[in-house]
Order: sequence, then structure tokens, then C-alpha cells
Amino acid sequence: MTRVRVRGIYSTALTRLLLDAGLDVVDASPPIRERFDAAFPGGPADVDVRMTPDRQGVAVSGPPGDADDVLDVAADAGLDAFAWPDRAARGAVFNAVVERTTGGGAVVALGDDREGYLPFDAADEYVEDGDRLRVQVHDPNPPWGGGRPEVGTTLRALGGVASLDRGVDALVADTPSGGGDHELARTTELLAPDVPEDWGVRWHRAAEDAGMDALGDALEAAVALADRLEAAVADAPSPGERAPHRVAAPERTVWTWFGRDSRFALDDARREVTATMPGHHRVKAGSEAASGAVDFAEALGASPDGFPFGAVTDQFGPVEGDRVAIEHGKPDGRRITLGRGDVTDRDRERGRVTVRREMSPGGTYDALGVERERGDVAVTRFTEGNWWYPTVYESADGRVKGTYLNVCTPVEVFADAVRYVDLHVDVVKHADGAVEVVDEDELRECVDDGLVDEALAERALSVAERVQDAVSDD
Repeated sequence: MTRVRVRGIYSTALTRLLLDAGLDVVDASPPIRERFDAAFPGGPADVDVRMTPDRQGVAVSGPPGDADDVLDVAADAGLDAFAWPDRAARGAVFNAVVERTTGGGAVVALGDDREGYLPFDAADEYVEDGDRLRVQVHDPNPPWGGGRPEVGTTLRALGGVASLDRGVDALVADTPSGGGDHELARTTELLAPDVPEDWGVRWHRAAEDAGMDALGDALEAAVALADRLEAAVADAPSPGERAPHRVAAPERTVWTWFGRDSRFALDDARREVTATMPGHHRVKAGSEAASGAVDFAEALGASPDGFPFGAVTDQFGPVEGDRVAIEHGKPDGRRITLGRGDVTDRDRERGRVTVRREMSPGGTYDALGVERERGDVAVTRFTEGNWWYPTVYESADGRVKGTYLNVCTPVEVFADAVRYVDLHVDVVKHADGAVEVVDEDELRECVDDGLVDEALAERALSVAERVQDAVSDD
């Protein structure tokens, strides 16, 4: 059964249509797995379906028979869906002629009025007008934009999980992290296929989540392709003998352009899977900003009750891995930044982020009476709309040094900062389990000075009392 990998704004709709056609979708993105509530298999794809840079359609690339199966689905999206096969398909090898050089590369003739663009840094040696050389299409381009496919002189056996680069001394040419000592580099030596001499493995992002069987299959497919390319090149005339000339075309690339009718038909397919506004694909095809606005609007529609924390943070942040400041306001108008930390977790449903900070040594933690030491960390859990938040202080060896529960105005979690106004009264839990309310007198002084309304102060004291009871029961 044909295995297909899909990426871009049409992924959900095309995944639905491909599955309905009996094709296997592999290496699905996290949003697709979530929307379909399914565990899609990993491993190499036979056919790659990728959105065009201008968002107007998709490129379908793969072996001719498999690509045709997928093309039948994509090109049948609507009455105004068009399909154009590209002679300069992904991975195709040509004897080319340099027509002219530009600032950063050369325009090369591939034959049949098809041109390619060779960046100078993708060429093995100096290039000038009239040169004849062998190139391969590394990055195809749709015909309607007038762009040329990008080519290079390095021969590659291209794959979605693993590729092979010819002329590389090391077994592993590259890994997703960029390091030759990456775990994937060590794994390569354990896999069964024998990588051809003078070829290096280049692992892609999809490899990081793939199991050993999937990695082995991907490498085996890349090795088989490399062998076919070697054979085709060995039998072909040299560039000096015949150019321009197509040497090999291991894949077929067909460009599918979606018109308005097709985009609305794709909306219908997507609507079978998840909430989809009218004109979803029509708007998304406009720009990155428009695409983000559609995602936000649909997420809002799926969150009719309460503040849509998940939708807002999905679109604007923060999400896991982001860095935020803790902006600690004071009733007298001052604002103190307590520091910046890394978001280590985000709970979309509860409206909560967890922030980890590394603490500098020196002094003590307020009200806890415990020294700040080198290696200490503070783990804070902020919940949107809460009148308090907890911070747990831990030593370098993970020992809890105490917990500070800050009472404040309702917390707001923004993309770059968490904001609130501190109401002074707080609850602390010591390492020995003792719990106490502190700084009530400072809150009372703010009321006397007219900085905090009496009703707000009563609310703060009530929150502190409830937090104390809850923590004491832990």
C-alpha cells in the first residue's frame, strides 16, 4: 500500500481524502495525530505531498506509480484543480549547461526550455558561462511562479527520513541536531543496510521520532535509490559529450494548483475531522498572517465557554520551550521583574504554565529564612485568572527548600511575560511542613495609604486563608 507524507495547510483535508482512498499516511505531524485521534505509523514515505511556497497548491513527489495514486486524490479535489508534471522533478539528474552567472549562483539549461538555479555554494568547483556539468534537482519549484528549481552538483538519494549524499567521507553526513556524535549517528552503525562507499547518511527531523524498524526501512530505501542513481550515472554520457540531457528521473513531481472551488471542497473534507470555518483554505492561502488568524478564529469557536487560554497560547504563546518574564506589580505603581524563566509545561485545558528559573546565590528566600545557594531552582506554576500562584524552591540535588504561595490580582499569562499586582499577604510552606500566613500588616498599610481598596484587601485575605487551609491539608 502506498505510504504518503503530507505537510502544509492542506494536510488535514488531504489526509482525510487519502485515508478514504485506502492509502497509508505516515509520519503525521502532531496536529494531525491529535485531530484524527490516531497513531500514524512512522518510517519512510513512498510519496511526499508538500504545500507550495506560495500556498496555492501542493507538489506530489514519488516513484511514478505511487505518485499517480496520490495525484488521483489531490487532482480530484475540485473542478478547478489543475495538475502539471515537471520534467525537473525532485531528485532528477541532468547534464546541464551554464547559461549565465548571477550574484549568488548560475542559471543552467536543463533542456526542453527548462532552467535550474545553481547556488555557488552548491557547486563543487568554480562555475562560469558555458560550463557543462552534472547537476541534480534538490528543491523543485512550481511552474506558475516563474521560479527555477534549485540544483546542486552533489548527488543525493533523497528521502523524508534519511538521505544519502555522495562524496562524503564520514558514514554520517549530518543529523537533525547538526552533530556527528548525535545518537542517530551511533544508531546508523547498528542498522542492517550497507551504505555504499563514498556516500554519507543525512538524517532528517522525522528520524528523531522513528523507531529502529522505521529507521532501518528508511536507510534501506535510501541505499536502494543510491544504487539506482549510481547505475544511471555510470551508463549516461558525460556532460561534455551531451548537454543539456536528462540522465535520471527516479521520481515524478506533479504540481497541483487548487482554485477557489477546490479550496472549498477541501474545507468540506477537513470539516469531517475538525471545526472548519467557511473559506478556511481560501483565507489560509493568502499569507502566513491570514493562516494564523484562521487557526485562532477556529480555536475560539471551539472554546465557547470562558477564556480560550489554549487558543490564545497556541497562536501567540507562550508554549513549552518559550522564555517569559515574571512581572511583579506593586500597589504603589512600581513593577519589579523577578527574573526570566523557561516554560517547561503548558496545560491548555487548565490554563496553566510551569516556569523554571535558575536562582543566583546570596541572601535568603523571603519569609522562608533559607539561604539562596548556587544551583537552586525555582519552579512556579501560573494559572490564568488565579488569585495566587505557588513557587517551589529546590536545591541543586532536588531537595525542596520551601514553597511560597503568592497572593495577587488574577494572573495573566502573556506571550513574553506573566503579569499581576502583588497584594503583599502570602502563604509559605516550610521544608518541615509548617504553614503560615505572612505580611498581613503590609497589606493593611496599603489600605490605610489608599493604595488598596478595602474590598480588594478582604478578597486577598480570604484567598490567603483558603490557600493556607488547602496547603495544610496536603
